[in-house]
Amino acid sequence: MKKQMVLRTKKNDMSSQPIGIFDSGLGGLTVAKEIFRQLPYEDVIYYGDTARVPYGNKSKKTITKFSLENADFLKEYNVKLIIVACNTACSLSLQALKKKIDIPIVGVIEPAVKRAIQISKNGKIGIIGTNSTINSKAYDKKIKKIDKAMQVSSKTCPLFVPLVEEGWLNKDITYKIAKTYLDCFKRRNVDTLILACTHYPLLIKVISTIMGSKVKLVDSASEVAKVAKTTLKRIDSLSEEKEKPSYQFYVSDEPAYFTKVGEKFLGRKINCARKV
Repeated sequence: MKKQMVLRTKKNDMSSQPIGIFDSGLGGLTVAKEIFRQLPYEDVIYYGDTARVPYGNKSKKTITKFSLENADFLKEYNVKLIIVACNTACSLSLQALKKKIDIPIVGVIEPAVKRAIQISKNGKIGIIGTNSTINSKAYDKKIKKIDKAMQVSSKTCPLFVPLVEEGWLNKDITYKIAKTYLDCFKRRNVDTLILACTHYPLLIKVISTIMGSKVKLVDSASEVAKVAKTTLKRIDSLSEEKEKPSYQFYVSDEPAYFTKVGEKFLGRKINCARKV
């Protein structure tokens, strides 16, 4: 990666430093959208590793290497907090990141798990995600660590990501695929379903229709934004009110595609996505 110009901030004023977010590609923009909404005065640096996406079919060693490189890139911008907006990276490399990166790191798994346990009435929680996320059992282990009594079911939904990126959010085929994936959770009577991939919030309407109104959906993007806010408050680094925060987007490949599809994720214009 080419080194970029570092954003200059006062050394004694972390509140003016940006938040860093990285993902394997586009999905983390659902997290960025929640950060924009819940922390409206924060500057944000987003990095999507689009040259090496998807992460979901790669080894733990490879994903950890990529994640550390992504975090190092964000550190060049003097970020005060890094959000790992990729479920696969969180599942396989979060501990390595926390050991080697000397600034606060927030992942998407724990916030979603805590929320699911909090709202489940019957103790039956479902999880949907990519192959690597589900096979790592990171969510299962975290749930059981907090509450052993919880019954956990999980399933990979590999077609959801391409459906989202294709923009097929309300097609008949999307509903049919979702029904095929999700029927097992209905048979197991889960009352809470964790969307363990940052692409999946764009399919909330489809997933909710299939699962029914009695099943609560947990969006990790919304939950991690809450934790980010709490973390910044704890270290006294929340940004003060400003007229217009700065949002910068970087990718490792294909900025034009990232911009086109990313605007659908964000629901707003991306003025400039730079390739690094």
